[in-house]
Amino acid sequence: MRKIKVVIADDHPIVLVGVRELMSRDPRFKVVAEATSPTQLIAELTAHAPDVVLTDFNMPGDANYGDGLKLISYLVRQFPKTQIVVLTMISSSLILSRLHQLGVVAVLQKSQLQDEIQHALDALTAYRQRQNAEGAASLASASIGDVDERLSSLSPKELEVLRLFMAGSSVGSIALQLKRSAKTVSAQKVAAMRKLKVTSDLDLVSYCITAGQFI
Repeated sequence: MRKIKVVIADDHPIVLVGVRELMSRDPRFKVVAEATSPTQLIAELTAHAPDVVLTDFNMPGDANYGDGLKLISYLVRQFPKTQIVVLTMISSSLILSRLHQLGVVAVLQKSQLQDEIQHALDALTAYRQRQNAEGAASLASASIGDVDERLSSLSPKELEVLRLFMAGSSVGSIALQLKRSAKTVSAQKVAAMRKLKVTSDLDLVSYCITAGQFI
């Protein structure tokens, strides 16, 4: 049986080594390339046309493709035949829900990677075997809970702004990272705050922490 081709992407070399080692133990899969940035990931996907990509959710600092939901959305659009597995430390139910909606087939928590990856590989193999018969249903190893109505009203662009804001970035820094104007980023942050019904940065941080988002 033909091996399933895999590309791995993470900006931490130790994670790449760990994932490669875990996958090398499974004869069903073959790691054909590795990447440490979104730009390199796109190049490897274009060159190898893999069946599966395991990619980190947060790989900041890439001016071409960004990271987070922006990168995952791009991968879904540009590489529809490649199944996407996301590696993350994020526990935000809203982010996990968005990934599920985009069509990501699995989300693996880095803190439990060794325990989860074999289960995910087994599930992924079974998924691929039944995909043609049952259509494109998606699986997720992460538990996606109920999402607060206010949070679910946020647009993907507003989510990206809030994620970077909660990571400590200023409006100017967010604008550079997302390649948007500072005015646009500021407007998106204000719109998100209005939807969440908070009136100050302190209230916004408090809300996100209480809701378990972006932490």
